Amino acid sequence: MNAANEFLKVSADYQLGSLDTEAQHAFTTSLSQMAHEDVSEAIKLMHHVDIHALRQMQAKAAPLADLARAVAATFDAGRRVFLCGCGATGRLSLSIEIFCRMGVLPSPDPERVVAFMAGGDLALIKAIETFEDHPEYGARQLEELGFVEGDLLIATTEGGETPFVIGATERAAELSTNCPWFLYCNPDEQLVKVAARSKQVIENPAIRKMNLAVGAMAVSGSTRLQASTVLMAAIGFAFMHTRDPENAPLEVLKLISHVVHRDGQFLVPFIEHEAAVYERGAFVLYESDRFGITVVTDTTERAPTFSLAAFEKQDDPAAPAAWCHFLMPEQAEAHSAWKALLHRKPRTLEWPDVKHLAGAEVLACYDFSAQLPARRQIRTHNAEHLPFRIGGGAGEMVWEFDGLRERIDLSNVPEFHAHLLLKMFMNIHSTLVMGRLGRYLDNLMTYVKPSNNKLIDRAVRYVRLLAQRRTGKLPDYERVTRVLFEEREKLQPGEPIVLKTLAALGVAV
Repeated sequence: MNAANEFLKVSADYQLGSLDTEAQHAFTTSLSQMAHEDVSEAIKLMHHVDIHALRQMQAKAAPLADLARAVAATFDAGRRVFLCGCGATGRLSLSIEIFCRMGVLPSPDPERVVAFMAGGDLALIKAIETFEDHPEYGARQLEELGFVEGDLLIATTEGGETPFVIGATERAAELSTNCPWFLYCNPDEQLVKVAARSKQVIENPAIRKMNLAVGAMAVSGSTRLQASTVLMAAIGFAFMHTRDPENAPLEVLKLISHVVHRDGQFLVPFIEHEAAVYERGAFVLYESDRFGITVVTDTTERAPTFSLAAFEKQDDPAAPAAWCHFLMPEQAEAHSAWKALLHRKPRTLEWPDVKHLAGAEVLACYDFSAQLPARRQIRTHNAEHLPFRIGGGAGEMVWEFDGLRERIDLSNVPEFHAHLLLKMFMNIHSTLVMGRLGRYLDNLMTYVKPSNNKLIDRAVRYVRLLAQRRTGKLPDYERVTRVLFEEREKLQPGEPIVLKTLAALGVAV
């Protein structure tokens, strides 16, 4: 029980249930049931939540002009813009860099946009456990990438309390008089009450803040949904308007218009069919060139959110096959696939204490090249694999999956907006596929993987909430924590830690 004791010593710093991003959204309390009974209505609910979040963003968008000015001034001075985050915000940070390298977003020189996430580039497709709990890791990664005086850091954390991101931000404020920007999605008054580390950042005059609080997520705590959407949009809009910063806030209205006129109802057969594919024991291989980083982000984030097998490490024959995997069939081997996805060489962490988790040798074992399908056939004993392609030419997006085909009209939609639309479509799609497969209850992440302190607290909170609903009594926090750690030791891949802990407590599930 040493691990439980260690968590309980610091648990007060991670009890974040009062934050908006951890709350249950009033519109989606029956989302898991709706995913089974009426997919069209479930899509309407999630689409409504997306629009509501964007409208809340619009009301807070004025500081985007100042962020655009900061980016422009940094570029004009010949300096670099750095972006960082952890988990979903780390992936959106890497996405912004990749968009600059692809020409989706403008920059004077793509080499002057540098993104990093907790755990390095490998964390793009595989969670590097506990990394986000270490502020010193954020500072260290920032410094190793060469951040110096005059450089600008744009740091994102959905909750506003991630230690890794806070560590990077505070170090940036020490190293450069070009004040870093800290973007987050919870009200200041909530954060200063629950997290001293957040209060320290919010009250630091050397750090610029942008609060984009947009309320609860469609699935409780799943900040890969609305929070990461508005954060990505904010940074992208600032980059789009470095020459006319006063127009950056107006870009939110344009995005809202695009979203309102594309309600996602075309997703119904895709959702029903992909769920049926998994139910019969088959697998899906997602393919995209144009939208690769956006597709890989969604497919990656399904694993920690719903306790699915992650993309498999190819030198581990015992690793279970991921239900869905990303594939770049035009790339001959792993290194070229990584380089094609990132539009640069991968960046890894070669620190002696973590290189076994996030170093170059480990990254090379994760493959999404043309070699993957044959390896998957061996791993899955020749199980069926169905291609799911998302692409299309200028002015369109095309989805193709096992006889299903849908063309989405993107006439007069900027390419960055197209990626944001795809992110929202895929978030709805994957969430409702998992709902049909029972991977959350109501709108609670009952399959959450408790891989860091925030997620451990979230799992404990859900156990207590569900136990109270079923028994009328709220079980003790410490007792639930200890039982959860016991169950975590015995947990098999794909098992729901929340429901297993409830059962161990003697509560019927």
